[in-house]
Amino acid sequence: RDVHEVAGHPQLAARERWREVGTPVGPLRALLPPITLPGGGEARMGDVPALGQHTETLLRAVGMPDDEIAALRRDGVVA
Repeated sequence: RDVHEVAGHPQLAARERWREVGTPVGPLRALLPPITLPGGGEARMGDVPALGQHTETLLRAVGMPDDEIAALRRDGVVA
C-alpha cells in the first residue's frame, strides 16, 4: 500500500487509530503507535516540536559547551 491508501484505510478509522496533534504549521492527523500494551492506557500523543526547539537542551545534555553550540547555530549546522 502507498501512503494515501494507508491514510484512508477504513480499518484505521474504525479502530480509532488517528489523533490530531499540534504542529508549528497547524494541526495534523497522526497515527497512534502500532503497539498498545494491555493495561497501559491510551498512548500519549503530544504536539510536534518546532525545528530546533530542543536542540540546545539535547546538546547540553551530552556535554557540549555553550560556545560550541553557538558556533553550530552560527554556521547553520543546527536550527
